[in-house]
Amino acid sequence: MSKKLLFRRKYLLLSVIPVYFIIVGLLVQPFSDICSGFVRIVKEPDFLITDYFVIGGIGAAFLNAGSITLLLLFVLYRMKMEVDGHTITACCLIFGFSLFGKNVVNIWTILFGVFLYARYHRVSIKNYLYVGLYGTSLSPIITQLMQIGGLPLLPRLLLSVFVGIAIGFVLPPLSTHVHYSHKGYSLYNVGFSSGIIATVVISLFKSFGLEIDSRLIWYTGSNTFFTIILGVLFLGMIFAGFYYGGKDVGKSYLRILKCTGIGGTDYLKDEGEGPVLLNMGINGIFAVLCVLAVGGDLNGPTIGGIFTIVGFSATGKHLRNIVPIIIGVVIAGNTKTWSLNEPGPMLALLFSTTLAPIAGEFGILAGILAGFLQSSVALNVGIVYSGMNLYNNGFAGGLVAVFMVPVIKSIRDRRARAKGDLSL
Repeated sequence: MSKKLLFRRKYLLLSVIPVYFIIVGLLVQPFSDICSGFVRIVKEPDFLITDYFVIGGIGAAFLNAGSITLLLLFVLYRMKMEVDGHTITACCLIFGFSLFGKNVVNIWTILFGVFLYARYHRVSIKNYLYVGLYGTSLSPIITQLMQIGGLPLLPRLLLSVFVGIAIGFVLPPLSTHVHYSHKGYSLYNVGFSSGIIATVVISLFKSFGLEIDSRLIWYTGSNTFFTIILGVLFLGMIFAGFYYGGKDVGKSYLRILKCTGIGGTDYLKDEGEGPVLLNMGINGIFAVLCVLAVGGDLNGPTIGGIFTIVGFSATGKHLRNIVPIIIGVVIAGNTKTWSLNEPGPMLALLFSTTLAPIAGEFGILAGILAGFLQSSVALNVGIVYSGMNLYNNGFAGGLVAVFMVPVIKSIRDRRARAKGDLSL
């Protein structure tokens, strides 16, 4: 097969996910309701936790997520971006978070800010495009600025554009810098930098008297339906994995299981399409079963969490390094003051797998401890930025990794103890 055809095939495979859910959405909700629901999704404040299944309906939410993902895939295709594991991760994250926070309007100013940063440094936008896509985790800030009462439309619009561009401009250098603090042991690196940016921005908002009320909009009651449509998709990934991977797909998958996942290892580059699809399908089914096993709800936010696990199954996650993290969160849910099937803990259960490299590198016990700590940190740090960073667990995961990794290394290796020239 020629390189051109192989290039197209990869993008066609990626487009299956958004097309599949767009079709599902059109089948489950009348088109007229989808249109009105789509408008509500664009207008409604969408900071954590805002489930688009409630705001606009299942069909409108799937149309929003699917159309954004297809549009961004088209942009990547036209830019001739080579498909690698990070392409898969970015597209799955865009789709998942477009079910509860990102929409077709609020992501573009941040992406434009990243584009301006690349132009300022006279480098290709390709160098920073994935950072920009991940950085749309701050898109609720853009929507919130458009909701400021007492200001005419034009000032609100100009302010939201300015803030969005500013966020996009500072994302690349900050994301590069914070990576050195956790050294790749938290996979949601841009989530860490986004948390820092959101803290600064929201602190400024509050200084000028702009208060943001907490919210919880959470869809319930359709677990059987979502289990079926997700199960069909993930089983399809497993079958496709065996089809594209051939007779050696099992050996390749075992090699994936041996990886630590530090820094987002590119499994597509190392092992090819088949093993990655197999890993994605297996992890997707496992994540769905985790939600059901603890009595959780399948809805916009939890499906977003499931697709985050599925997306990072191309760049760092597999059963061996996510299971200990999840066990740690489950233990926390049975010993702390909250229940696992509550919305916040439910999201922590899924998104805590950002710390999978800790389990991959340091073993099961370290992974369990990481999940135990992550569950508490994730449920408390969001207050500093009022839920405006959709990758809340990315920020929490960065903090936990910064806390845990040097301590573990110092215990494992006495030579790694704190040096005498400490900076005070």
